[in-house]
Amino acid sequence: MSTPSVVLERFPLGMQWPTVDPFLFCAHHHDQYPAGNDELAPAVPVTGRHIGSDFSAKDGWSMYHGAIVPGFPQHPHRGFETVTYLRAGYVDHADSLGATARFGPGDAQWMTAGAGVQHAEMMPLVNRDAPNFLHLFQIWLNLPAANKMARPAFKMFWAEDIPIVRHVDTAGRVSEVHVVAGRLGEAEAVAPPPASWAADSANDVAIWQVDMEPNAEWVLPAGRPGSSRVLYFYDGSSLELPDTAEQLTGGEGALLPPDLEVRLVAGDQPAGLVILHGRPIGEPVAQYGPFVMNTQAEVEQAFADYQRTQFGGWPWPSPDPNHGRDAGRFAIDTDGMRHEPPLVGIDPATATS
Repeated sequence: MSTPSVVLERFPLGMQWPTVDPFLFCAHHHDQYPAGNDELAPAVPVTGRHIGSDFSAKDGWSMYHGAIVPGFPQHPHRGFETVTYLRAGYVDHADSLGATARFGPGDAQWMTAGAGVQHAEMMPLVNRDAPNFLHLFQIWLNLPAANKMARPAFKMFWAEDIPIVRHVDTAGRVSEVHVVAGRLGEAEAVAPPPASWAADSANDVAIWQVDMEPNAEWVLPAGRPGSSRVLYFYDGSSLELPDTAEQLTGGEGALLPPDLEVRLVAGDQPAGLVILHGRPIGEPVAQYGPFVMNTQAEVEQAFADYQRTQFGGWPWPSPDPNHGRDAGRFAIDTDGMRHEPPLVGIDPATATS
């Protein structure tokens, strides 16, 4: 008798990964930027790139919508949340609420767009004499109709506060799970903003990033029935599900049953995984560009509101502000309060994955 598969669906990964309710999509950025110049821009020619919309991955990196510094200058959102989890490099945030931040490896930023916000996400190349590696995941999490017009919110999750669950298998091989959202055993993530679908534990939302040593074994625990669960195997050679008939190759994703534990074994290279899990919102989704509502009429209203109000305007001197070469990790809330991580000093120049 053949072993039954627990993989409900499998699909290839690109830069934007497909998701299921309550998630909207996940963008995966892995850029091998060169050394930076005095403007924190690439210290190499950018000829041959479509500046303002460069997603070419030429030479292993893109400028995205940046004209000088790579990144995403001033743009609006309404009706959902962004969760940005950074593995390497820096991101400089600024928004129409007046909040701003620089965050680095291991940090996450959670922004509830709600009724409407403009923000910019720039990737300054702070290293003059070495490459500037950037590695991040940005996850779009939907908001239910009752909270789509919630007051916008911004929150930093510093690396030092994000729980890491370390598992050592019987052969001594290590797997580490970074609990960005949700709970894993006794480890509970930092609380998200209050309007988030993830703020209610009954919604079973989890965002986990997993690093596995070669040949390491880790058991993905069962979640609640009725939730959705997707595993993204973005880095590595192979990932076996030895209790089933399945094996994933690097660059594949898989839809899994939410309420079954699944034993995972990495191949002969380190494995990198992202797991998104949550109870579906179960409402209609109408999306156009940066706005995610329940009906097309609400999307049209979002465009009209943005044209009329600019979602509070833009308090920064340029559409692509950055914090210069020497700024450390910090955040300034909408009330002007400045926050810094408990331990300062993570250097993105030393982060390579």
